[in-house]
Parts: sequence; structure tokens; C-alpha cells
Amino acid sequence: MQPDSETNHDTQLREQEQVPKPVIREGLLVFTLAAIQFTHMMDFVIMMPLGPQLMRVFNISPGEFGLLVSAYTFSAAVAGFLSALFIDRFDRKHAILGLYLGFTVGTLTCALAPTYGLLLAARVVAGAFGGVLGALVLAVIGDAIPEQRRGAATGKVMASFSVASIAGIPVGLYLASQTSWHAPFYLLAGLSFLILLASFKFLPPMRGHLSSVGKSNPFLVLRDIVVKRNLQWAMLLTITLTMAGFLVVPFISPYMVANVGFTEAELSYIYLFGGLATVFTSQWAGRLADRLGKHKVFVAAALLSMVPIILLTNLPRVPLYSALVVTTIFFIFFGARFVPAMSLITSSVEPKLRGSFMSINSSVQQLSAGMAAFLSGLIVKETASGSLMHFSWVGWLACGMTLVAVAVIRNLKAVG
Repeated sequence: MQPDSETNHDTQLREQEQVPKPVIREGLLVFTLAAIQFTHMMDFVIMMPLGPQLMRVFNISPGEFGLLVSAYTFSAAVAGFLSALFIDRFDRKHAILGLYLGFTVGTLTCALAPTYGLLLAARVVAGAFGGVLGALVLAVIGDAIPEQRRGAATGKVMASFSVASIAGIPVGLYLASQTSWHAPFYLLAGLSFLILLASFKFLPPMRGHLSSVGKSNPFLVLRDIVVKRNLQWAMLLTITLTMAGFLVVPFISPYMVANVGFTEAELSYIYLFGGLATVFTSQWAGRLADRLGKHKVFVAAALLSMVPIILLTNLPRVPLYSALVVTTIFFIFFGARFVPAMSLITSSVEPKLRGSFMSINSSVQQLSAGMAAFLSGLIVKETASGSLMHFSWVGWLACGMTLVAVAVIRNLKAVG
């Protein structure tokens, strides 16, 4: 009778481990992940509005600025691929804390960089940790949040981009305009350190995925990922969707200053109003994706997003309020299409491969963003008068990528 009792006890323990966490625990987890994602997203997007100042201070061309943006993403791409070899063998909490510490140090290095070359090197360091960190946040959502609530949770975490736009970017731009471009990175490094301490306390141990991770050669795990057709569609969706966005985003601020007539101080309004709108619309998109289907919501948002892309990249010198309407609509649909897409990508892989796949997918995403920013830098040219030309070409290319993404997502299926 004793062995049977032990067996029953073990079964009860396993059943208790499978019981979903209380709602308040789930909410705290999502909030902590959103805080981490906020700093990661702010570190990445702050470079775009700082573009005009960096181009002036370092006397660099649009192409060199594009390289400054893409250095972060190329570094994240390499780090994401390498981390896929081992990331699923660690407790998710330990992995996140280690990566976040490296990200915080990298951001501080950016703040201390005195020259273009050293800033470029510092962006490589920050990208190496930040890119993998973003992937691991999404992997945790996939592990901890049931599929029927995953869209809403993804929407809340993705709304961190909106919060960064509302609070972080305007404050960062103000500090940069009043002091220097170094100031936003000092602020971000300090905030990241505080969130690191809070994450150490509030993030729970996350080892559930370890029970299904074998001791096989990690390269065989990569092979398993590569040969699965559904994951190939997921990666292709990541490539096309990322390029559709980041062909345009890096040069919004330089174009607004050079062609539309914004001052550098007025750039903060773009991110303030865009962030205020998307902090709500990103979460609505997540709820709609859970209710109506992630495919349907993505297709609708993606097709509608092409309208503001064309308007934005062909915008002449117009009143400030007219330009802000266009940029705000652009950011609304930019976020609305990413939420259902990332939720579906997270669900396209079984838990035992999720961390490795999301790292590789993040690598692909960062590489795609870097290629898009670099390509935009080659296409966009500066005239003798200081205005930018050929930005409209970038817009049409982004619309083409959007249509390809719409075709790709029809083949993607959720499996876990």
C-alpha cells in the first residue's frame, strides 16, 4: 500500500503544478515582463528620434545613421542565434536576470560613449543582450499564459512600446535637447537597474519547460526547428512584417525635421500622441485577436496600415496637427498588426522548443530590422538643401512587404 500512496501523492503534486497560477500572480508576472520590455524597447526606439541630433553632432550621413540603428539589431541577431543553443536549459527567471544585467551595463556604456565609433560599439553590446531579452519575454508569455488569454497578455507587454513613446521618448528628447544625447541613456540605465532589482524579487522560478528538454545535442534542436514547416512560416512572417515596419520607422524623425518642418523639440509630440493612442489600441487588438481570431485581426490591421505608410512617406510641408494625425494613425496600425502576429508566432511552437525558437526568431527579427534600416539608409538621400528624397520609395517597398506578410500568415498555425 505504501508504494501506491507515494504514487498517488506524486500524481497529486504533478496535478497541482499544472493548475494555472492565480490571476493576481499572472497579472504581476505580465506587469514585470512589461516593465522589462519597456526599457528594452525604449533603448531601441530612442535612437530614431535622436537621429537629427546625432547626425548633426557626429556630422554623419543618413547611411551612417542607418548603420548606427542596425548595429544594435545585427548584434542581437547573432546573439539570438547563439543563445538558441542553450537558452532552454535554464530556469527562465535566471536567464532573464542574467540577460537584463548585461543589457543594463550595455546601456550605461552607450551613455558613456564620447564618439561615433565608440557609440557604435556600445550599441553592439546593448543589442547582444537586449535582443535575446525581448525573445525570452515572449517565450515566458507562451509558457505561463494559456493560449486563450495569450493575445491579451501579449498586447499588454507590447503596449510597453506605447508607454515608452508616451513617457520615455518625450522625456529622453527633452533631456537631450536641454543637455546632450547622452542624457536619455543615463536615465534608461538607472531605470533598468531599479527594474532589475524588482525583477529579482517578483519574477517566480519558471522551470516547467525543463521537464521536456532532453540532453540531446543542441544543434539537433536547431535542426528540429529548421525542418518544421510551420516554424518556417513563422520566421518568414517575422522577416516580412519586421521589414515592413523598419523600412519606414528609422527615418520618420529625420524626414519630419528635414521635409515637413518639425523642430527637434517638436518630435516628442509624434511619440507622445502615437503612444497615447497605441497604449489602448494594442490591448484592444490583443483582445480582438483572442475573440475573433488572430489571423483575421492581423490581416485587417495589415491592409489598413498601408494607408498611413503611403501618406507618411509622401508627406509634404503641412501644419503640425496634420502631420501628427498621420503619424498617430501609422503607429496605431503598426502596433495593431504586431500584437496578433507575435501572439500567433509564440503559439506556433511547442513548449520544449519555445525558448530556442523565440531566440532564433528574435535573431531573424533583429537581422531583418537591421537590414531594413540599412536599406532605407541606402535609398534615402540628402539633398544640398538638407531635405531628404526617395522616402516615398521606402513607403512603397514597405507596402509590398506588408502584402507578402498577409499571404504568409494564412499558412501559420497555432500548436501550443
